[in-house]
Amino acid sequence: MLPAHVKSTIGFPFVVLPQIDSTNSYAKTQVQSKLAEHGTAYFALEQQEGKGRQGKKWTSETGKNILLSVVINTSEHKTGSIQELNQWVAVACHDFFSKYVGRETRIKWPNDLYWGDRKAGGILIENSWRGESWQWAIIGIGININQDHFESGSGNPISLRQITGETYDPIALAKELCHFLSFRYQQWENAEQVSILATYNQHLYKQNEWVSMNINGKEVSAMPIQVTEQGALQIQTPEGENQFLSQAVWL
Repeated sequence: MLPAHVKSTIGFPFVVLPQIDSTNSYAKTQVQSKLAEHGTAYFALEQQEGKGRQGKKWTSETGKNILLSVVINTSEHKTGSIQELNQWVAVACHDFFSKYVGRETRIKWPNDLYWGDRKAGGILIENSWRGESWQWAIIGIGININQDHFESGSGNPISLRQITGETYDPIALAKELCHFLSFRYQQWENAEQVSILATYNQHLYKQNEWVSMNINGKEVSAMPIQVTEQGALQIQTPEGENQFLSQAVWL
């Protein structure tokens, strides 16, 4: 749980939506209408048009998983801090999930939550601007909690229930996740990003292992080494060279 000395700033208010197209889209509309404040969390029981990274769809059985979007006021932060936000959110999700399933929880660059070699969750962050000024971030988080069966073609997903054999209250867990987000957010506010990044790299998926990636349309072997402050993935090639990737597709 959240350390006693840390005041939770995320998840107040906590709004439960029975059915919605997308929690991120809804949160964005609330921000644009000036109906959302910093820390507001929107939880959906059912999401009809859930968003994943790179335009992919995030599907979920009704009432079984965490479908959450959190509003963060970023107006006091520089644009260059966007990658820092990505990192502390990923670390907070790792903190939460690993509490229940332990050491096999990993962060797959840039923003997926894995248990072993199976995907347990994903993060999609959308930003709002006023000119060149970064105003708001909408943090969308989907984590598989009680779902036992997944659509074919959805990769290799896994849920908390499948790992532990237990059934959970997704709303209660989403509120707990907000506490973990609050802790890492306050570290970010206190300029403790070095510690956050170190934790991210400590739990980096496939670190120092050979994997296949599609880089610039070409399948290559790569060994993930670390993620940099700027959010790039440092890899080593079979020739011993270091490269820094801003994007790539895992194979």
